[in-house]
Amino acid sequence: MAAPAAPLSGRASERIGDLLLKEGLLTKETLAKALQEQANNPGQRLGLTVVKMGLVPETEVVRMLARQFRMPAVDLARFEVDTRLLKLIPAELASKHTVLPLKRDGRQLTVAIADPTSMSVVDDLKFITRYDIIPVLAGEYSMRAAIEKHYEANEIHMQSLLQDIAAQDEEDVEILESQDDNTESAMAAQMDEAPVVKLINAILVDAVNKGASDIHFECFEHELRVRYRIDGALAEVMKPPLKMRAALISRFKIMASLNIAERRVPQDGRIKLKVGKKVIDFRVSTLPTLFGEKVVLRILDKGNLTLDLEKFGIEPRAERELMEAISNPYGMVLVTGPTGSGKTTTLYSALSKINTGDTNIMTAEDPVEYNLYGINQVLVRTEIGMTFAAALKAFLRQDPNVIMLGEIRDLETGGIAIKAALTGHMVLSTLHTNSAPETIVRLLDMGLEPFNVASALNLILAQRLVRRICSKCKVKYVPDIAELAGAKVKPDTTLRSLRFTTEALDNARARATPDAMPFLSKLTLDTTIEELPFFKGHGCDACGGTGLKGRQGLYEVMFMTPTLKKLVMQNSDVQVIRDSAIDEGMLSLRMDGWLKVLKGVTTLDQVIRETSV
Repeated sequence: MAAPAAPLSGRASERIGDLLLKEGLLTKETLAKALQEQANNPGQRLGLTVVKMGLVPETEVVRMLARQFRMPAVDLARFEVDTRLLKLIPAELASKHTVLPLKRDGRQLTVAIADPTSMSVVDDLKFITRYDIIPVLAGEYSMRAAIEKHYEANEIHMQSLLQDIAAQDEEDVEILESQDDNTESAMAAQMDEAPVVKLINAILVDAVNKGASDIHFECFEHELRVRYRIDGALAEVMKPPLKMRAALISRFKIMASLNIAERRVPQDGRIKLKVGKKVIDFRVSTLPTLFGEKVVLRILDKGNLTLDLEKFGIEPRAERELMEAISNPYGMVLVTGPTGSGKTTTLYSALSKINTGDTNIMTAEDPVEYNLYGINQVLVRTEIGMTFAAALKAFLRQDPNVIMLGEIRDLETGGIAIKAALTGHMVLSTLHTNSAPETIVRLLDMGLEPFNVASALNLILAQRLVRRICSKCKVKYVPDIAELAGAKVKPDTTLRSLRFTTEALDNARARATPDAMPFLSKLTLDTTIEELPFFKGHGCDACGGTGLKGRQGLYEVMFMTPTLKKLVMQNSDVQVIRDSAIDEGMLSLRMDGWLKVLKGVTTLDQVIRETSV
């Protein structure tokens, strides 16, 4: 075996940079930025730096390294790791030197390495495993992800969280609202479980810093799992020891002022914490399951509340119609969609537009998610008779201008809401339906009269949330036939046949991302699907390797024109109402999704997943 090479130096880094520069994968400006970023992260190799920054795909970096050091390379995304080999290399060694055993053939062990210059690790592996080591090159970013996945680095992550919280001042995480902790069991739980307290504080801080919307603690027969929901998708972050299950659940109940002795029925509570300089509310829900109680925390960070619908991607015409509808002195505006689609945020955004000193705004919510200044917010509590209908009746005696109901759930609530809308009040509310036209049928099925529905309704907005393409690693690609078939289109389908209008294309050009702009300028209604620009993210450090970061709204706004009101009074079919609305300029959810694809904002896969034709 050749003598071990010296560790990767700045000179070697420059050679890799020169190769990427020569191949046209980097410019002098981007190379300078990468070298500056590398200087800010001592010990980080340039190859990993450019991948993390989204400047160069990892496959290209690996190809350059393989050529430079004359080594075979492997793509871990296409390689199935034999988990039985993991015990040959300790997790600590694999993480420290970024190595991963791939396959064994007799006395030979093929090991993926990220640093081709540090060959001394090969001798260490030979000594530890008692096998002849065959090193192959793999991308460092993929290697780190694979090591975390296969070696279950949850304990490492948990220890790092504990170290982070231990390094912080005790005042960084503070319970603001006093809790009833005077019982002996509560005091014992606090005194005896200091590591549990630190772990929970660490998880809460970590979830807030990562922008999670929910935290899930789940109990199974042989393990305890913690997951975050980030941008609408759940991802596992750790598996605390099973023996901590009872202590963790008890601690959450203490923080949320719940009964720690009651494990048979669901409970709901709230936690108000000061994390650093931010005050954050957590809505806590417990649920008895087969192997223990599941705890879900909804993170209500007012600092992340965006009340500007334009930033969420609503089209100009749709936004104009929404503002016109809520600016009327009376009538009803309904927002529909599944749970977690952003309905409450849309309603808060609408209220913020009309929240002036001369307006009395009252809301009935279950629960009240965010406190808004200048708005009278009421918490619905069905267990004591404070239902939506009861709150609405009380509101009408409080001289309101604008009323917001968290949801219309029954005929009584719907009937009172419509009467309020017809007697000089603006009413905003939500429903759980799949589209704007279907909302009409839902209201009529409740037993409401068609002429009352037609007279009261100003506008119906249906919405969904899709994930945005990561701006750091966005690349142009060509979708395959199967992907287009999933969208119910063929390569020769034109934008005209998708019922697009010239106005929609003009708006798309006005709000496109910079990389999609050159393509959009050439589009016409006769452009076919195969001529369209499609984008996706190839994965980088900024998006955690998913290629997606942040969320984007899709909106179907049906303004109740005289034609549509007439169709409602005639009790017309959903498809007739839908076709008429589209003929009058409404963009369906799928059509709005196509616009977001054209703009380079989201992927076709995301649109297919969240909308129907």
